[in-house]
Amino acid sequence: MTTPLLILIAGPYRSGTGGDPALIARNLERLEEAAAPIHRRGHVPMIGEWVALPILRGMDETDAADGDVMYETAHRLLQHCDAVLRLPGESAGADKDVEIALERGLPVYHSIDEIPMREDAVA
Repeated sequence: MTTPLLILIAGPYRSGTGGDPALIARNLERLEEAAAPIHRRGHVPMIGEWVALPILRGMDETDAADGDVMYETAHRLLQHCDAVLRLPGESAGADKDVEIALERGLPVYHSIDEIPMREDAVA
């Protein structure tokens, strides 16, 4: 494999937090912990929240109330991704990401070790 994959990291973000900002931040940290290992394997990590959060900050309450920007952004992003890494934990959004990936015929990994190493990667 010579071309890097764009890999969506999917897992809990808001799930199980009860809206607690500290718990949400911890969930984002868990998602981000997978980014460097994906990069070391020669690929490009992506997290939907990295894209969705700036969008939300730019919307007023009326725009944001029209739909779930987080889910919508992840679904649009999946049109450009080559694979999904599904991290453990309950998450309806991550489960939907996996469903969409499988419908598109994309690989879904459940561990960093399952992700192929690019030929020129330095692990």
